[in-house]
Amino acid sequence: MIESGVVEHINTLVDFCALRDADALTREVDVAILFGGSILAGGDVFARVVASGRARRSMIVGGQGHSSDVLREAARRSLGWDDAGELSEAALFERYLLQRYDLSVDRLEHESTNCGSNVRNSLAVLAAAGFPHERVLIIQDGSMQRRMDAGFRLLAPEVEVVNFAAHRTHLELVDGELGYLSPPAGMWPPDRYLSLLMGEIPRLTDGPEGYGPSGRGFIAHVDVPAEVSRAWSALRAAGVGSPRLADQRWADA
Repeated sequence: MIESGVVEHINTLVDFCALRDADALTREVDVAILFGGSILAGGDVFARVVASGRARRSMIVGGQGHSSDVLREAARRSLGWDDAGELSEAALFERYLLQRYDLSVDRLEHESTNCGSNVRNSLAVLAAAGFPHERVLIIQDGSMQRRMDAGFRLLAPEVEVVNFAAHRTHLELVDGELGYLSPPAGMWPPDRYLSLLMGEIPRLTDGPEGYGPSGRGFIAHVDVPAEVSRAWSALRAAGVGSPRLADQRWADA
């Protein structure tokens, strides 16, 4: 039986990782970018931005990585796309936007395999296209939004980043087990979601094994609040959740 305190600890991680700026969807931006590590619901959020006209340009970024197969399976199961396994993340979301909202985007990027290459490649595509990008709205899965922000702060500190995580889904106790009361489209299975969240805190920590400046140097420094570290440690002590390990096929994924 899962105790309620465990749920509170998990949702502390959710609220920290799923970074959202309060006025993100009402601000004018040069470019809105959807990153393919998101669940399908990220496409719905992105569609709202594109349809609003507040972004002068739009782009979807993503080849394949640690979440691609789960995303493709969600598309196959919920949309009937039997060929989803042949699509890059960017191509999958492009089709999703066209089929569901009759919307197209200005640029696609199909080669990225992790958060670092997501940032580098998106900047390269924008530069090659000659698109101004002084202010950029980024939409990534809730579990990885804060890390994506830190990647931009490292690689493009001159860019003003506006954050809006694709979702901020809280876990709940459902019949005594971890689950969702009202999950967004394509939501990760609870065990995978918990693994993603648990894997982020060590990555964001600026220590020898972290991804920050004092570690691997993949991202800018992130201040991890004490309550987040305590929540992570409490979950580890309780044996709840196993941090996602980096898949070496996707390097710093």
